[in-house]
Amino acid sequence: MIFRLPALGLLVLGLAGCAHYQLGTEAKLGFTTLYVEPVANKTLLPQARAIVTTQLREAFSHDARVTLVNSAAEADATLSVTITDYHRDMTAVREDDTGLARKFALTLGTTCTLRDNRHGQVLFAKRSVTVTRDAFTDSGQLQAEYQMLPLLAEALAQKIAHTVLDVW
Repeated sequence: MIFRLPALGLLVLGLAGCAHYQLGTEAKLGFTTLYVEPVANKTLLPQARAIVTTQLREAFSHDARVTLVNSAAEADATLSVTITDYHRDMTAVREDDTGLARKFALTLGTTCTLRDNRHGQVLFAKRSVTVTRDAFTDSGQLQAEYQMLPLLAEALAQKIAHTVLDVW
């Protein structure tokens, strides 16, 4: 009985210390509505523009901190994204022919600008966001890259959404 009292006291103190715990920070976003401009593309990957734009809007629509709107005039903030880099690096060769690649690291890079429409100020400009994914060429290089593009776009969209929405 005498050992239960200190244990009970520690439990009460522990629970009292956690009573006001809040996940994340108390910092609030400076905007509630966001317009995502159609993505610009400065690479030789023509199909990337539509896929990245769609994935970006999808990523922001899953986050309750902002509401997507259809024009910059309706939005508190506007996000502009430009695809600036797409390249592949060989990371593994085939066993039967070391001159041919078996695996590539595909990289998709962008620059992002976030503007506050209400105050006319730039929150961040030309911030670089890049993602890399591995693609195996067992079924052909062209097919592997084509199948990897939506996955690259999804990872890129998630990373951009975190860049825009995470307030520290």
